[in-house]
Amino acid sequence: MRLRNSIFWRLILLFIILTACTSPEKQSATLLIYGGPIYTVDTIQSTVEAVATKDNKILYAGSLEDAEKYKDDQTQLIDLEGKTMTPGLIEGHGHFMGLGYNELNLDLMNTTSYQEIVDAVAKAVEKAEPGEWITGRGWHQSKWTEMPSDTVNGFQTHYRLSEVSPDNPVYLGHASGHAGFANAAAMDIAGLQVLPKDGVNKFEVEGGEVMRDQLGRPTGIFNERAQGLITKHIPESTPEKDAKAFELAVAACHRNGITGFHDAGIGRKTITLYEEMKAADKMKVRMYVMVTGRDKELLSEWYQKGPFIDPGHLVTIRSVKLNCDGALGSRGAWLLEPYTDRPGHFGLETLPMAFVKETALNGLQHGFQVCSHAIGDRANREILDRYEIAFDELPDLATDHRFRIEHAQHLHPDDIPRFAQLGVIPAMQAVHLSSDRPWAIDRLGEQRIKEGAYMWQALLQSGIPIVNGTDVPVEPLDPIASLYSSVSRKTLKGTPEGGYEPEQKMTREQALRSYTLDAAYGAFEEDIKGSITVGKLADFTIYSQDLMRVAEEEFLSTEIAMTIFDGKVVYDKDE
Repeated sequence: MRLRNSIFWRLILLFIILTACTSPEKQSATLLIYGGPIYTVDTIQSTVEAVATKDNKILYAGSLEDAEKYKDDQTQLIDLEGKTMTPGLIEGHGHFMGLGYNELNLDLMNTTSYQEIVDAVAKAVEKAEPGEWITGRGWHQSKWTEMPSDTVNGFQTHYRLSEVSPDNPVYLGHASGHAGFANAAAMDIAGLQVLPKDGVNKFEVEGGEVMRDQLGRPTGIFNERAQGLITKHIPESTPEKDAKAFELAVAACHRNGITGFHDAGIGRKTITLYEEMKAADKMKVRMYVMVTGRDKELLSEWYQKGPFIDPGHLVTIRSVKLNCDGALGSRGAWLLEPYTDRPGHFGLETLPMAFVKETALNGLQHGFQVCSHAIGDRANREILDRYEIAFDELPDLATDHRFRIEHAQHLHPDDIPRFAQLGVIPAMQAVHLSSDRPWAIDRLGEQRIKEGAYMWQALLQSGIPIVNGTDVPVEPLDPIASLYSSVSRKTLKGTPEGGYEPEQKMTREQALRSYTLDAAYGAFEEDIKGSITVGKLADFTIYSQDLMRVAEEEFLSTEIAMTIFDGKVVYDKDE
């Protein structure tokens, strides 16, 4: 027995000695990046000299000297040559296929007058067949430099548009997506040109508004859910056009340094398209999908199946999107007090609050995050109330719910601390301030603007992170513009001096985090992306200049120099 024990321990000792003397095989990097400022958004080391990756994961982040130990003859080298790198940017709230279709249809984002819209449609009519629908999106009457003389409730009327398109139905979406503009041909198809007689009034839509003039005639403006009166007649897109729009959206993301995208509300058809694109190895953006709450049958199916957490981190489906009010530009945002520039009008509740509570309870029971669109202070309060009821009813399931409110633009001061108290994440698109603040004061008045509009720093100081983004195609996808707005609170023309309500500015570190690690947190993905940390996915954005140090007046001149997705260069401006 003693002999056997002696042999056993000698073998153990020999194994230990051999193991100690044998160096583990050093992993080789497939990619080594160095030569410029690298901001990691990692709490342990905020900046590093170099990053090494192995396939699609981060292998090392630290000094260049140590990083070079992972280099071999097969390692691809990227010298930043003074450029700056951060984790890959995440669009925290956008509409992916809307981005693609904006490049296929009429893009009215930069129009500055009604006449420009009329001219754009007239050109489209020249190329269209009689009867063919002409569609587009992006106009915003509050951003025009001049208004037509014949307006109703601050909106243009359809007559000039109809004159240039007598044989083509036209429907042009408002930039916000919460209103649309139709010509006479489109309204004829929908049966809306004739004044209502006895019986059903087609002009009355729950949660929507068909705008009419003093004689009761439709002006062509369809607000919120009333848009469906027109859009249900627009022919569905073809699979070929869908695929083209998808590819254009991917390319746009790469040009803008976007490696992750929170798609805010899609239906069955788009989910199927994403599955097909993933199977065809064309999903080159990490998609975090919100299932639309407009399709209750689809929601029921997903509740039964449960969330899909993609092991490949390409298409994850674990949240629900609810549309609970409208936009401020179309006066559809649901307010506690009337609009300053439209007395007696409070906006629109576009979804029954009972359904918000029902969805919140279903989300907790079935493992789905709930993301509710709310712009007005009434909508935000009502949703927080319904969330709180659900949390109180199912406390054991509400420990890490990460429910969100999308936009959270205008809050009553009493509701600002409730986000942190309830653990509700505000997903706020900073660039909306640059676009909307000059005219938003007309809608809300000075007091409401100063006490509750775009309250970024107040929310951050309360202890809740903010998910940033652009709401593309409501705004261009450009993250540089949204980051600039975050830190300056100015229009993109650099006004006013000092910014609007400057005490609510984000620091540059907060702004970068809102586009990376906090955006990842808003999708339960902070363990796999959002910072340059060993083991996380190798997604990076490279800029022409240092976002943390460049002078504010030069910030908007920053360009995306390169985008790296899954450890591979997918965009290089120089090429």
